[in-house]
Amino acid sequence: MTYVRHIEHENIVHRCFRCGYCRYPSNYSDFNCPSYKAFGWDTFAPGGRMWLTRAWLAGEIETSARFAEIMFSCVACDNCKNQCVFPKFKDFLPDIFQETRAELVGEGRIPPGVRDYFKAIAVNGNPYKLPQSERGAWAAGTGLKPFNNHKYLFYTGCVGSYDEVGQRMAKSVGKMLVDAGLSVGILGSEETCDGNDVRVLGEIGLFTQLAQANVDIFKAKGVREIITLDPHALNTFKKDYPGLGGIFQVRHYSEVLAELIRKKKIKLKTYPAKITYHDPCYLGRHQNIYQAPREILKAVPKAELIEMHRHGPNAFCCGGGGGNFFTDILGTAESSASRVRVREAAETGANILAVSCPNCAKMLSDAVKMEHLEDRMEVLNLAEILERARK
Repeated sequence: MTYVRHIEHENIVHRCFRCGYCRYPSNYSDFNCPSYKAFGWDTFAPGGRMWLTRAWLAGEIETSARFAEIMFSCVACDNCKNQCVFPKFKDFLPDIFQETRAELVGEGRIPPGVRDYFKAIAVNGNPYKLPQSERGAWAAGTGLKPFNNHKYLFYTGCVGSYDEVGQRMAKSVGKMLVDAGLSVGILGSEETCDGNDVRVLGEIGLFTQLAQANVDIFKAKGVREIITLDPHALNTFKKDYPGLGGIFQVRHYSEVLAELIRKKKIKLKTYPAKITYHDPCYLGRHQNIYQAPREILKAVPKAELIEMHRHGPNAFCCGGGGGNFFTDILGTAESSASRVRVREAAETGANILAVSCPNCAKMLSDAVKMEHLEDRMEVLNLAEILERARK
């Protein structure tokens, strides 16, 4: 019996003729596709993936471990969507890759790292395989309380809840929100994985289960406004949850901190530092939030913001999107996205690399160590920088 494959946008896959613009930033200064940068083969570029997908749908090539590795190596950074020159095609590029991965999930032909990621979340509720009862332990000493008729829910996510670097970020942000006088609470052990990367990797059934659990608990608790630590959660809460009945006002913590500074709720003293900022893909290209983090950094007296040559819509991904933070398909070689990015940051002469995403914080912190840059640059999240400058 022949397996008939189908993806929603298969009727437009053939429109890609591999012009190659998708691999670059708008000024063509370097390759801006993390998987292409890491492996150097055209099959790992968006155009190459598109041609492989066309051939696969037509039955010209069979499903293989190599084909699956190529498809799951995409970090969903959306650079290809930004740079594609065909208006009626570009918006569907990321969708086509996601649909292909979903089809591979349906066939049961996925890389071991992806399989293990799905299993850990399905069994444990988080990719760290740790008890859900420990999910809110990071909040000790912050002043954050369990959500109970608070104005805001502070949603932390898996990385902020369990990863050491992510927890540091969650603590600094959470404490600053409390100190600024906001009525904010957390769900702790009742919080569920947001599911953004599960959806991007193609496990739509598991994503729906996770998202519905979050929607149900949010509604049961009376949540109306959410502040997210993680841009990945921000993205799926705003784009995907409304279709499941989850309609909430959702903001990223950088937007909230910028507003608090404007309202003089956070008062700052001089902090002379040279800072460069890394734009997370899910905050920047996916949600078009570029100014709030920069507004925060520019508000610090005596601090100097020095942009990397790739920034804003042209920023190079840290390599942690699309589930690669856990599956590690891109690896940690010298050409890996995170190491390329910290070298670029070091070239600015900045002594602080500012981040606003827990995934980016972890990826870039590890890369700084691998590049032996610890004596030249430290990775700090926006709240940590504000804490150093707070009166």
